[in-house]
Amino acid sequence: MTLTQDIPSRARALAPGTMVAAIIALASQFISEHYGAPAMLLALLFGISLNFLADDAHCADGIALSARTLLRFGVALLGLRISFDMVGALGWPIVAMVVLMVPVTIGFGLLASRFFGFRYRFAVLSAGAVAICGASAALAIAAVLPKDEKSDDRLVFTVVGVTILSTIAMIAYPILSQLLGFSDVTAGIYIGATIHDVAQVVGAGFSISEEAGETATLVKLLRVAMLAPVVIIAALVLRGSSQGDGPRPPLIPGFVVGFIVLATANSLLPLPDALQSMAAQGSGWLLLIAIAAVGLKTRPAEIVKVGRPAAALLVAETLFLAGAVALALTLLPIAP
Repeated sequence: MTLTQDIPSRARALAPGTMVAAIIALASQFISEHYGAPAMLLALLFGISLNFLADDAHCADGIALSARTLLRFGVALLGLRISFDMVGALGWPIVAMVVLMVPVTIGFGLLASRFFGFRYRFAVLSAGAVAICGASAALAIAAVLPKDEKSDDRLVFTVVGVTILSTIAMIAYPILSQLLGFSDVTAGIYIGATIHDVAQVVGAGFSISEEAGETATLVKLLRVAMLAPVVIIAALVLRGSSQGDGPRPPLIPGFVVGFIVLATANSLLPLPDALQSMAAQGSGWLLLIAIAAVGLKTRPAEIVKVGRPAAALLVAETLFLAGAVALALTLLPIAP
């Protein structure tokens, strides 16, 4: 009886902060649809501008819930966008290249981070975001990284950085593909394998042609599928090396299990298109609310402290991925 009575009071405690994050998400999506700015970046910036609300006793719990729990549900729902049929549609050589670029890019980030003065946390976070799916990957990877006083600042900096770089790439990479003499299909592979965020991949691909857009989207979803194994491996490695460095991460995060289960169900069961569409929209909204909440918890002065070396590392990782994929597509007969 006590538990039942506690539910309404708990809901009332969470409602103000959750509603603030949701309203920011709605405003960001509205402006994005009407003016073309990235919704994730807008939500983050609006959240930062209202960060004083995170110190308000009425909003703090709901903001914390949005930044953590809603994020995990959003990442899990991404699984319904993945299916085993993608492998057959792309062909094994392309799949092998796309999959290989993920650990290679993360490895480059770990190596390069030493030259920029960073430890493994920012290296894994930034390189994982570049290698997989931008802001969504950054949110998922941050959930398993050991926390310290700079965790939220690194996450915000990474989300802002990859979003800006994705927008630049959306304009530049179609032009670069033309200069490299890529066919529409090859250009679609290149765009899908290099641009960080899904929305910018779609924009860049379809700016070339319908065929390029469809190919780019398919390749991008294959990169999204790499999110689960990367997060699992990161959690396992960090679990084994986190003595005295904060709480040990779970063996396999629950949201990753959800991601895998939903991806498997989408591959093996004839799920209705309406359900898949609802899941895709639901995932997008949950991640948008989560990033708004992360912004609400962020102090701009702390982000600045991350500094120019962090921006340089993100740019280096982005250029490395772009160059490696271009080289592979130029030298290897893997594209139709």
